[in-house]
Amino acid sequence: MIRLFLNGMAASAGGGLTYLRNVIPHLSRRVDTETVVVLNPAMRREFGDLPNATFVEEMESGGALRRFIREQTRLPKLIRRSGAQVLISAGNFALWNSPVPQILLSRNSLYTSGDFLRDVRARGDYAIWADTLAKGWLARRSINRAELTVAPSEAFAEELRQWSGSNVLSLHHGFDRDAFTSDDASLPAAAKAQLEQSRDAIRLLFVSHYNYYRNFETLFRAMPILSSRLKGRQVKLFLTCRLKSEENPGTYRAESAASLANDVRVS
Repeated sequence: MIRLFLNGMAASAGGGLTYLRNVIPHLSRRVDTETVVVLNPAMRREFGDLPNATFVEEMESGGALRRFIREQTRLPKLIRRSGAQVLISAGNFALWNSPVPQILLSRNSLYTSGDFLRDVRARGDYAIWADTLAKGWLARRSINRAELTVAPSEAFAEELRQWSGSNVLSLHHGFDRDAFTSDDASLPAAAKAQLEQSRDAIRLLFVSHYNYYRNFETLFRAMPILSSRLKGRQVKLFLTCRLKSEENPGTYRAESAASLANDVRVS
């Protein structure tokens, strides 16, 4: 029997949540594996009771730095108490003094991206710029702390090797086709009505909350170009978020994107 300890505290949005929502049920179905999972209470409530999985709730600590410090002090005791043989750190940052071998999942390419740092400085978001630099420093040293670091693609693994000077393996996440296609529930009425109103148009769906690195503005600027190349055929873009800063995770400011979207809509 393999006993794993999965630290999912750092997952708060986007790919981190998607990864946990898929991998935790997958691990629970393995009869040769017992998994102890640390999550924040809001995430914990999504899973209910799963076989071969034990959940430990840890309260949020008010920001990434406080959470990191809390993890460094609390997790070693929890890992020893669980009897786990391997720690999986799923959020880019390693446990500095892990009592068992540690696998680090490194997924955030913002920490290695000069383009992103230049972009946030050009926007005047110096708080995000400083926060990214600090987290990047921790993420790079985390690679050196783990026995094994895994990236979701070979291209990013190579980027991390050059960035950290350590060996990094690529392991494609993949997806469960049956789980992905098994939900045959109808669309909500409001969403269905919106889609039906544009059935004669070319419909584009962009799935994301708002942030700078998803390049919403580039997509908005491309809409008139696409429409002109299609010789006036209507093109309709559907978003899964509202362009309001307070309705998106993180501290990204959506007002300029909202203004650009309105200008494109009018033109």
